[in-house]
Amino acid sequence: MIETTWNLFFDGWIIAVAATCAVACGLPGCFLVLRRQSMMGDALSHAVLPGIAIGYLATGSRANWIMFTGAIIAALLTVFLTQWLGQRARVDRGAAMGVVFTTLFALGIVLIVRGANSVELEPHCVLFGALELTPLNLVSMGGLMIPQAFVVLCVVLIINFVLICLFFKELRISSFDPDLAASQGMRPTLIHYVLMAMTAVTAVAAFESVGSIIVVAMLVVPASAAKLMARNLGQMVCFTVLLAVGCALLGHYAAVAIPHRFGFGSVPTSGGMAFMAGVLLLAVIILNPRGGLIATVHARWSFFLRTTREDLLALAWRLEERNTPPTPQELRSQLQVARGASGLVTRLSLAGLIGRKLVERDRNLVRLTPHGRDQASQLVRSHRLWEAWLARTAGIAPDHVHDTAMRLEHVTDEQMLEELFRETGAPKVDPHGRPIPGSRE
Repeated sequence: MIETTWNLFFDGWIIAVAATCAVACGLPGCFLVLRRQSMMGDALSHAVLPGIAIGYLATGSRANWIMFTGAIIAALLTVFLTQWLGQRARVDRGAAMGVVFTTLFALGIVLIVRGANSVELEPHCVLFGALELTPLNLVSMGGLMIPQAFVVLCVVLIINFVLICLFFKELRISSFDPDLAASQGMRPTLIHYVLMAMTAVTAVAAFESVGSIIVVAMLVVPASAAKLMARNLGQMVCFTVLLAVGCALLGHYAAVAIPHRFGFGSVPTSGGMAFMAGVLLLAVIILNPRGGLIATVHARWSFFLRTTREDLLALAWRLEERNTPPTPQELRSQLQVARGASGLVTRLSLAGLIGRKLVERDRNLVRLTPHGRDQASQLVRSHRLWEAWLARTAGIAPDHVHDTAMRLEHVTDEQMLEELFRETGAPKVDPHGRPIPGSRE
């Protein structure tokens, strides 16, 4: 097994640069996800290539500010061309985005490959970045040696944070309802260009550190996962920041430590970040208490068991109404025929009613307890009032109202019961002539 050695300086700065980059990308990513423009980050991160190459070819210099300026110009050109094709040429926005960024990306690749002898750009570095090398390129800040990429990304992060704080209201309203924003004089088109400029600058700043592919992951995945968990936009932004930092921490660990467990060497941290971003998104989809897979399955199963228990309870009341208290087997078999429930479900439901002391066994019979009879009468009252309402108000034939009423009785509260009672003219019997139980005392 290959052993891994952690270096506080190098690994610490790699994680710091990765986390700063992820958070800087995640802030505008929130609004891109809300506007369903997630692929704009992909377009911008690819379209900066020709700007970088042309910046070098035009000046013959590899100075960072020249390449940065060229990349910003290319990114803003991408935004303008996409907007122009969508509004003026009436091309679908997704198609316009695809045409612009693939064309510019292809142009950038051609310029890099054809000018490789002089430009000194590697397509591999363009796509995946060089996070591991950022601690080697240091600048002096107040006597401290700090990676240049960290300084640049911190500046971008601060700018993004300030802009979002200043235009939070405008970004929020224009993201959900551009027409409302326009009616309030917020100029949603200008807000759109501000957001696109933020995204462009962030993508360009992160380009050298993490590459174009990983920028897309950091723009989209943390915000998408946060959207699944958040109740409002403020929570979404906070969750995005936390998930972005988590992607950096777990991504570097996944890239350095996990391969060594299996006898392999380290992989690029940017790839580990993208992988862990997908893992975190999958975890949110499965474990999220608000609409996650486990929560959804649990809620559906709980609702199914609850409605089955209520059907058993109402059935026991109807049988007692006929002075024929059933045995447990008879009660379960009648419900299986009426509802199509399995034997296991009816057993669990009957056990649940006994555990809640709503029914009890009297020798070999099932009888309602006083508390159970009270609840059961309300269920039957709900069912028969719905039958009366469907027959009298909705005009449905009496022999067709039972199944619908059986579903509605499980979602009816006491206030709705009283409204049904008034709207149906305070009936004493249902459409089949059976008495409607009175209100709960």
